Amino acid sequence: MQHITPSFRLAASVAVVAILAGCASPTHRAPVEERASSSVQPQRQLPGAENAGKPGYYTIKPGDTLIRIGLETGQSWRDIAAWNNIENPNRIEVGQVVRIVPPVGENAPAAVAAASTGGIPAAKPVTSARIEPRPVDGKPAPAASAPAAAATGASAAPVATAPDTPRADVKSGDEPAWIWPANGPTIAQFEEGKRKGLVIGGKAGDPVVAAGDGRVVYAGSGLRGYGNLIIIKHGGDYLTAYAHNQALLVKEDQAVRKGQKIAEMGATDADRVQLHFEIRKQGKPIDPARQLPSR
Repeated sequence: MQHITPSFRLAASVAVVAILAGCASPTHRAPVEERASSSVQPQRQLPGAENAGKPGYYTIKPGDTLIRIGLETGQSWRDIAAWNNIENPNRIEVGQVVRIVPPVGENAPAAVAAASTGGIPAAKPVTSARIEPRPVDGKPAPAASAPAAAATGASAAPVATAPDTPRADVKSGDEPAWIWPANGPTIAQFEEGKRKGLVIGGKAGDPVVAAGDGRVVYAGSGLRGYGNLIIIKHGGDYLTAYAHNQALLVKEDQAVRKGQKIAEMGATDADRVQLHFEIRKQGKPIDPARQLPSR
């Protein structure tokens, strides 16, 4: 009988182990790529996407807010929220399409009322400005309270006509007869595509008055670059904007009269005390110097 050496036994053992390991190894990879591709979900359609490009609709871009959209289209942000069933005005999406004109058979005042009673939260209200209705001359206010006056549509704060400001002649069509919103010097003019209004100088606390009769559609600090801002909607297609105030003296949905003090001049979101004043027709800025009376 032939003798089996220890080295032969070791070689045989290594060969057996190698064979068993080869049998245990998988011959195919799992189809990971195929499973991943089958799990892709269809892209969600954004609200209103079916109306993109249609007249009377607006597609939201990066950086937009309902306040800015309202200013750019000549509408109240509350109206836009109501027309589009937007419950939280701070939750809108890039690419979403919103209606910017009243639905058929509905006018803007009705939409404002619906929005103001429908529980829509205010978009980024003022946190630093004082909201303090009071007369310009510091005398005691009339017996009627400011909230009551606002609720009845009467003058919500004592009316003060800007001193030394001539009354403008009545304009043709639906254009209001404007007055200057402040008495300071004009320190920067309107520039098409660059500056959307006039810049009027003054001292902190100088009165800012409504340039025409209308209704406040925004009072707050939620629009970047404007500081504490008031926007008033006037008859027809006009809006006026008053920016960088240190104090706001009116509230949203309050009726105001031409010459009524609505704010105090300041420097919020600006490098000096000033009033940035805009007149917009159908949302487009127009040169206030061409609309205001000479002085």
